Amino acid sequence: MPDESSSLPRMTVLEHLQELRSCLLRSLIAVFLGFLVCWAMASRLFAFLAQPAYEALNGGKLAFTGLTDPFMLYMKVAFIAGLFLTSPYILLQIWNFIAPGLYPKERRLIVPFVFFTTVFFLAGGYFGYRVVLPLMCDFFITLGKDFQPVITIRDYMGLATKLLLGMGLIFELPILIFFLARLGLVTAGFMMRKFKYAFLGIFIIAAVITPTPDVVTQTALAIPMLVLYLLGVLVAALFGSPREKPDEEDQD
Repeated sequence: MPDESSSLPRMTVLEHLQELRSCLLRSLIAVFLGFLVCWAMASRLFAFLAQPAYEALNGGKLAFTGLTDPFMLYMKVAFIAGLFLTSPYILLQIWNFIAPGLYPKERRLIVPFVFFTTVFFLAGGYFGYRVVLPLMCDFFITLGKDFQPVITIRDYMGLATKLLLGMGLIFELPILIFFLARLGLVTAGFMMRKFKYAFLGIFIIAAVITPTPDVVTQTALAIPMLVLYLLGVLVAALFGSPREKPDEEDQD
């Protein structure tokens, strides 16, 4: 008996664009609802987010220079928190968009895709908050110990936002490699042969994500990316398989 999903009609380019619009709209609505939930606790969320800076300042406080800065700060905090809160649904929408291009057997990976991408995205944000952000705060404040620090909430929030989102996306690398390997699109040998290009690309990405031009911060971001890439090579070696051609009943 043929798989029911194999009977799905072929989608045109216009239908793909309409599906993309629908996924984006549903994701935006989810983020907005998450924003509303997090707005009520925005001040407490920022106090938690700013803890690495407070510890590095030894009891000092962050400053603001514009009258509307605190309001805009809490808006950004609520938005970022809402994004992390609704990340499982957003990742589900990403899967819904790419699923029509997969074979019926490959579409069954929806549950592990949403679960593991969510876990690694949250783990990346937590790693950035617990490890990278405190190291950066300690390094820069210690470097400027001969001066009076006046760190604005705008600058700190910009740094924290790029770092948390950047690390969340970076931690998706092994999951991305896992699914590409399972689909037969990459292999461990291919990844090792292209390692020198990956090494260069990783440092370029770290330079783009890093809100400051210093080499220390870029390296602090690049090293975890290199480790994750090598972990992805191991994942591809363990779980990779050549992509099988679809059976006649699986073809659209």
